[in-house]
Amino acid sequence: MALKSILTLALLPAALAKSCSKNNLTWTDGALRMNHMQVVGTHNSYHIEAPNEEKEVQAELLENAINYWYSHPQLDIQLGDQQMRNLEIDVLADPEGGNYAKPAIRREAGLPYDSDPVWNEPGVKVLHIPDADVHTVCKTLKSCLAIIRDWMDAHPHAVPIPIMMEFKTADRDLGAKVIPWDGEGLLDGLDEEIVEILGRQRLIVPDDLREGNLTLEESVLGRGWPDLDSARGKIFFLMDNGESDVRSAYIEGRPNLEGRVLFTNSEPGEPSCAFQKLNEPNTERQIANIQEQVAAGYWVRTRADVPMDTVVSRNCSTTQRDNALRSGAHIVSTDFPVYGMSSRWGCDYACRLDDSKAARCNPVNGPNECDDEFGLEPEVTLRGSIGVDELK
Repeated sequence: MALKSILTLALLPAALAKSCSKNNLTWTDGALRMNHMQVVGTHNSYHIEAPNEEKEVQAELLENAINYWYSHPQLDIQLGDQQMRNLEIDVLADPEGGNYAKPAIRREAGLPYDSDPVWNEPGVKVLHIPDADVHTVCKTLKSCLAIIRDWMDAHPHAVPIPIMMEFKTADRDLGAKVIPWDGEGLLDGLDEEIVEILGRQRLIVPDDLREGNLTLEESVLGRGWPDLDSARGKIFFLMDNGESDVRSAYIEGRPNLEGRVLFTNSEPGEPSCAFQKLNEPNTERQIANIQEQVAAGYWVRTRADVPMDTVVSRNCSTTQRDNALRSGAHIVSTDFPVYGMSSRWGCDYACRLDDSKAARCNPVNGPNECDDEFGLEPEVTLRGSIGVDELK
């Protein structure tokens, strides 16, 4: 039944005439493409709430510390049990190791530092705010990616997973020093870490989408994104940062992101523009703009909620969530992927696709033939976390 479902999703008649292929990705006239789907993902997917013994100090270090009082489970649980099909990782450069090993919040609270030696090893680290909000389900980029890789390898028919990546630095003199990402070699090193852990064959990168002498934007708006079936089991990365030093450094000398791993958050008209972050679906004008960008062929991410606003101030209002879903944005990001997380604030709120689907046909650009009865994945995936053998 699983294989039959996949063939149905591929729109079999169109699949008989492949027009072109690259890195095992195909583009077929009339086929269901990977941008014809919509998924829900978690914001700050690695985040763990500060323990009670840190909270008094955290409230002194951070404005509206209540915004940081939430936790997500391990990444593979989010992908499996919670059916999330987008994750977000915040990355901080640590080329010599040790820069984030002794956070101020632990020192000021009179608590011991984390003894895990990984904090002192060179390599990209994953956490929210240096010195002030530091607990995480996976401490290094490599360890986070290894979890995602292993889950994807066990679920090769999952839809392609977009990973949002925000580049951060320490911003106050509390202990961790500021290490700008635009420093020499750091961005190259991040790309290398991603390829090292995931392998090039698991990735969808800008070079895969560029066609001939066209810009990346021209290719995306023309030929478009690959067939969904050819992209199953693969991973691609989207830069959260908009116009900034880090984005400028990442693009420098590579206007179409030649040789790069991430797709950047760019403006229409820029050669590198294949992805846009449009986080506010709060007015009809904003919703119409998102719908226009989706229909044009760009990949778009928006947000369903902001903890302090949606959950506390507006008593778990579903307005932004509902707007985000009908906008057609490919990624609808939430801090509340399951019911129960908001109950501490006196109301019940979550952002999920109907029927616990992992992905659905995009309400803006999904073709009429799109069939998402099982969430654009085999039926067994909808029933829970499975392995490769169960699809045979």
